[in-house]
Amino acid sequence: MEALGQIDAWPVARAAVGVARAGAIVAVRGAVNERFPWASVTKPVTALAVLVAAEEGILELDEAAGPPGSTVRHLLAHASGLPFEGERPIGRPGERRIYSNTGFAVLGTLLAERAEMPFADYVHAAVSEPLGLEAVLRGDPGSGLEGTLADLLAVGRQLLAPAVVAAETLAEATSVQFPGLDGVLPGFGRQSPNDWGLGFELRDAKRPHWTGSRNSPRTFGHFGQTGAFLWVDPEAGLACACLADRDFGDWAREAWPAFSDAVLAEAAAL
Repeated sequence: MEALGQIDAWPVARAAVGVARAGAIVAVRGAVNERFPWASVTKPVTALAVLVAAEEGILELDEAAGPPGSTVRHLLAHASGLPFEGERPIGRPGERRIYSNTGFAVLGTLLAERAEMPFADYVHAAVSEPLGLEAVLRGDPGSGLEGTLADLLAVGRQLLAPAVVAAETLAEATSVQFPGLDGVLPGFGRQSPNDWGLGFELRDAKRPHWTGSRNSPRTFGHFGQTGAFLWVDPEAGLACACLADRDFGDWAREAWPAFSDAVLAEAAAL
């Protein structure tokens, strides 16, 4: 896939990129065997673990969790009122879309208590082992995963054809939760609305955005401060992943959308 060659011109020392369909990996390029930190791309994996727990009856999406008036659903959808960092709410639940690392830490603590095991162990049993991931969660449920491109593409393929959760559960998780909420998409400014699912950022009609102009509005995924991203476009039937050794910044805001558009254009012609 020639589009993957764009990474050779990126201002990074090492990167790995790949494209997959539900049934197979299409192409990879770069440091594909190297383990990279995923930063906030950890959140979709944590979300999958919470969804498994909900299906198992360990917790419920609409039970109270976090600040008064907040639920597990609010926490997953960045609508609990908790700030980016810190335990003191800066808004009422369901009022604004406030991206919160703390919200995912609360989820990790809750799930560990309910499952009566360390959160990392539950993630391993519920997600990593079934998907054959070698990625390791160290610390924060919102940012602690480290793994290879193969690990990240395995997550992408799971999100194209779910097996660890029911298709109906994933459909709910990738649909807008608390519609109409405005908020700031980190790195890209205020979005109105700033739509999110349950742990997954939804592309919808957001401008500007880290995915490409060819990505369908149904595209969902996440990017991380460490230069990582994963998007899944159900209409194209593709998952695209990136890991890099340079933090997100202007280089990524410029490179990632162009890269995504090239991938989608080439895939459509195959």
